[in-house]
Amino acid sequence: MQVFRGFNHPGLAPRCALTIGSFDGVHRGHQAMLALLTNEARHRGLASCVLTFEPHPRDYFAALAGRPDSAPARIATLRDKLAELERCGIDQTVVLRFDQHLAALTPQVFIDQVLVRGLRTGYVLVGDDFRFGARRAGDYSMLDAAGAVAGFDVARMQAYEVHGQRVSSSAVRYALAEGDMARTAALLGRPYSISGHVLHGARLGRTLGYRTLNLRFAHPRPAAEGIFVVRTHGLSPEPLEGVASLGRRPTVDTSDRILLEVHCFDWPGSLGIDGGYGRRVRVELLHWLHAVRKYASLDALRAGIARDDADARAWLAAQGLGGAPGKL
Repeated sequence: MQVFRGFNHPGLAPRCALTIGSFDGVHRGHQAMLALLTNEARHRGLASCVLTFEPHPRDYFAALAGRPDSAPARIATLRDKLAELERCGIDQTVVLRFDQHLAALTPQVFIDQVLVRGLRTGYVLVGDDFRFGARRAGDYSMLDAAGAVAGFDVARMQAYEVHGQRVSSSAVRYALAEGDMARTAALLGRPYSISGHVLHGARLGRTLGYRTLNLRFAHPRPAAEGIFVVRTHGLSPEPLEGVASLGRRPTVDTSDRILLEVHCFDWPGSLGIDGGYGRRVRVELLHWLHAVRKYASLDALRAGIARDDADARAWLAAQGLGGAPGKL
C-alpha cells in the first residue's frame, strides 16, 4: 500500500475508488466497508483509496474550543491504522492534515479541490452517517448530486452490526474503557494490539527485577489504560507472553508521556540483554487486570509488579495459553 501525505503527488493513481473517514481502530464495520470498496475498485479497474485525517477532526475542534479532553480517546496510532488498512487490501491511503484551512472548506469546494482535482475520484463509498465540509453542511444527497455532475458514482453503506449492536469506533472505545478485551476483540475482529519500535528507557525495570520493553503511544489519551496480560510478536519466532502497563507512570514519572511497558516472562537468550532495542514489535492486550496505580515507594512498586506478574501467569494458565513460572 502506498501512503501519501496530501494529494499533490505524481505517484497517485490516475483514477480511484474512494472512501473517507477517520477509521480509528479499523473495526469490523470499517473492514466491511473496505471489502466493498476493494470489490468495486476491482470491477471498475480503479485503485482503491482511503482518505483519512491526522489529527482526528474532533481533536482539532476540541483544541480550538480550549477543551482538549472533550476529544475522543484514540484507539490506534496512525502507524497501526495504516497497517490495518494495508491488511484490508487498500492500494493507497492519503493522509490529510486536518487544520484551519481544511476545516473551512465548503462542501462544494471540498468536492472540487479534493475529490475531483486532487484525487481524481471515479467512485465514492460513504457510511450512512457521513457528513463533510465546513460545519458538516455536506451530506450523502449533496455528494450524490455533485457526483452526477462531476462524473463520479456515489454509494452509501448502512451500519454494520454484531449481535444487534452497531459496530463503531465509539463502541470500541467504550469496551476498552471498561477493560472488556473480549468485547473489544469481537468488535475489531482481532485482539486489540499496539505496535512500535522498542525505545531506550531509564532501565528502572532492571533495577526492580522486571526488565521491560518500552513503546510510545503517540497520543495523550489512549482508549485503553491499565495493567494487561499481553502477548508480544516480533522478538522471536513464537509470541512471548507477559504483563504490561499502558498509560502514565505516576510512581516514577511526573510527565504526561504515554508508554506501553511490557515485561516478557521468557526473554529469548539469542537476543542478549539489549537485543530488543530498535525492533518493531506488536503487543496484543489480551486481558485487563486493573487500573494504573501510584505506589508509595519503589519497594511497593516492586511488590505490585510481582502480584501483577503472578496474576497474569494465572490467567494465562487458566486459558491454556501458558503462564508457567519462567526466568525473569
